[in-house]
Amino acid sequence: MPLYKDFSDDVATVLVWEYDENEVLNPDELLEPENQNKILGYHPNKIAEVLMVRKMLKRVLPDHKILYRENGEPYLFPQDHHISVSHSFPLAALAISKKKVGIDLEKRKEKIKYIRHKFILHEDVFIDNNEEVDFLTAIWCVKEALYKIHHSKHWSLKKHYDVLPFELKQEFFAKSRVYDLENEDFFKAKISFFDNYCLAIVD
Repeated sequence: MPLYKDFSDDVATVLVWEYDENEVLNPDELLEPENQNKILGYHPNKIAEVLMVRKMLKRVLPDHKILYRENGEPYLFPQDHHISVSHSFPLAALAISKKKVGIDLEKRKEKIKYIRHKFILHEDVFIDNNEEVDFLTAIWCVKEALYKIHHSKHWSLKKHYDVLPFELKQEFFAKSRVYDLENEDFFKAKISFFDNYCLAIVD
């Protein structure tokens, strides 16, 4: 079975699956009846990502299924655990926890520099431009993971989510903040770099 990485700890189960063209990913066996129409028209890679997530779920909670709210947010049924999902083909990631959890998986790409202005504000003061791509990728992952557990349609990654200063390592923790004019909440993110990918876990 192509389990690629296991980032689980005592709070959350976090698995990363790698696509294998020889692996059987049967929608009739893996995909919930409620979601059969959801994948119509999907690109084959996108279908594989959806099915890989289901394969991971069956490994951990075989009697549960993934459904979607009206805004597209996935949730588990029965609703006794929280989940978060992320894809970056050929990898797919799934987090399962008793408390809210957000994850984001991204491939390291130079082009992230060209959207820096869309999600970076206060972080400019500590980004080392000699390692710009890695800093930006880590910050993007944290903000995306944070958005999955604490979001509003009126918020933006640039203006309402901060990642506090950190030093780049292969694996490290960073403090993050969600705020508006009235409130602010702080969270801890775990960031891992591996094989040209970055994974952020916020819980």
